[in-house]
Amino acid sequence: MTRTVALVVAGGSGSRMGGELPKQYQELGGIPVLRRAVIPFADHPRVDEVRVVVAEGRIEDACRAVGGGFGDVQPIVGGETRGESVWNGLKAIDGDIVLIHDAARPFCPAVVIDRLLEALAQHSGAVPVLPVHDTLARWTGLLGESIEREGVVRVQTPQAFDLAKLRAAYDRWEGPFPSDDAAVAKAAGLSVGVVAGSFELEKLTTPEDWKRAEASVASRKIVRTGIGFDVHAFGGEGPVMLGGISIPHERGLAGHSDADVALHAMTDALLGAAGLGDIGDHFPPSDPQWKDMSSDRFLLHAAAQIFARGGVIDHLDCTIICEAPKIAPHREAMRAYVADLLNLRIDQVSIKATTTERLGFAGRREGIAAQAAATIRLEASL
Repeated sequence: MTRTVALVVAGGSGSRMGGELPKQYQELGGIPVLRRAVIPFADHPRVDEVRVVVAEGRIEDACRAVGGGFGDVQPIVGGETRGESVWNGLKAIDGDIVLIHDAARPFCPAVVIDRLLEALAQHSGAVPVLPVHDTLARWTGLLGESIEREGVVRVQTPQAFDLAKLRAAYDRWEGPFPSDDAAVAKAAGLSVGVVAGSFELEKLTTPEDWKRAEASVASRKIVRTGIGFDVHAFGGEGPVMLGGISIPHERGLAGHSDADVALHAMTDALLGAAGLGDIGDHFPPSDPQWKDMSSDRFLLHAAAQIFARGGVIDHLDCTIICEAPKIAPHREAMRAYVADLLNLRIDQVSIKATTTERLGFAGRREGIAAQAAATIRLEASL
């Protein structure tokens, strides 16, 4: 079995982008750039491991940016230059094939990874390229002579190599390392093939690049909806927890947690919109740690799952179904509580109430039901 390791190089300072925090740790559309750079490799079925190379002193930033969900993406401390960082990374990994990628290119199509790996059947290395369509000329303060663009290409990353051969090439290199890994491979006599690159692999270098990337992320978001429903029977003494508010009532609601039927319905609506199962999957009632737990914990968890995917909550609408207690006097407090909890505007949260005209369990005052609808936006590719 061939073992493929992706090495995401994130040791740069991002000085041309500006800001105190290097660009690879800043959020782009709600997701750190470094995490975006890792996702395509972590999700690819032919990539066995992903490692990131970071500047000294940035390990905590890298771990926070990558987050969870990808196994153990252990950071490797890089060097003063990109070439030194790559060399440190090559010495720290084991495998047969290495994919070396710049974190500043956060959108890597899976098809480019496929092309690179397939090209290694004929070559010791492979790089993605794009043709040059603009006129090229030398510049020394004034426009100089034109450069023939026929046969000229733009080289991108990721770049794929036979790991043992590239490591040997780096080991034999004399002098400062170049910024392009293919240059080291070619100097060692290795065959480096080319595959079609992608405009999605454009590098984030300037604030203008960032603006274009933000616009691209916004265009990828699609609207998704989810529906939640929950029921709890009356049991024990009051008060009743509804929408995060303690409401005076002669009887409380029975449940493993605090039985906040409104927050439970909203939690299920958010999880459903994101395609993440239901509240029981995340907080099984059989698990004693959730006994008497405040339901705002559940709602926050559902929202965090959406935010971690760069998602946006546009609206939450909940209808509480009961004969008693009266909801109207507490409705605005519920809206304010949920909005504050999820950092939403109050007009993004709707709380309503109705009865069943004394029909069914709610009409007989045996319990309370709630149904909720959530509208969110998620990136189609995530």
